[in-house]
Amino acid sequence: MKKTKTVFFALFIIFSVNSYSQNNEFSILSYNVHHCNPPSKENFIDIAAIAKVINSVKPDLVALQEIDVNTERSGSHINQAEELGRQTGMYSFFVKTIDFQGGAYGIAVLSKYPFISTRAIELPMEHNAGGEPRAVAFVVVEPVEGHKIAFASTHFDLEEENKKLQINSIIDYVQDINIPVILAGDFNAEPDSYVIQALDKVFQRTCIRCPFTIPEIEPSHTIDYISFTPKGSFEVVKHEVINEDYASDHLPVFAIVKKKSNDAKNGW
Repeated sequence: MKKTKTVFFALFIIFSVNSYSQNNEFSILSYNVHHCNPPSKENFIDIAAIAKVINSVKPDLVALQEIDVNTERSGSHINQAEELGRQTGMYSFFVKTIDFQGGAYGIAVLSKYPFISTRAIELPMEHNAGGEPRAVAFVVVEPVEGHKIAFASTHFDLEEENKKLQINSIIDYVQDINIPVILAGDFNAEPDSYVIQALDKVFQRTCIRCPFTIPEIEPSHTIDYISFTPKGSFEVVKHEVINEDYASDHLPVFAIVKKKSNDAKNGW
């Protein structure tokens, strides 16, 4: 019986790898979670509601913004990144952007795949422009042996001067990376802004006429995006904004991209 189970498990692994090799697809979710506080419930934390949204689409990679770790308002013993990882069965990586209420506040990545490497990248700010420190949570994963991709979660500042520096800093950073990079997050910038026009010079968004992502009820603005570089390295299979108006003040953005085969130039 034990031998039969072992053979079945081996066949399952082989099938899974072959399935991925044939499809080369990744599903990505970008979600500003408002520190897991439903807007309709002041001072209430509902991590399970965010996990439910993530589990509903079963993404391979998740970019999270506005994450609390050990803060007074969300629980001094609660690491939201780790808890969301636990409730979704994914690996988690958190990057602090500011100290907050005895803990930390920042961004995170969840991944179906183990991390090959992780890095916190501090983003620049214009002197005397105000605003809050911002960063990128940058990870490398290897869905299939020999096939790596980089994935990054970010949340840009509200101040225009800072946003310009931040998008240009990311563009500079990816120039020397020889594997595909998927960048997702809350850019605090609409499609006709300098920030998104600069993004579009190097990255390809998963949407052209991007649906609105805020506010959660009767949305009227688009500021959350999923993108990748080099352009053309993926085929966009699907892009949608999920109509979920309870868990956060942003709507989650979901995309499926398919890696183009035989792309040796980009590590494939």
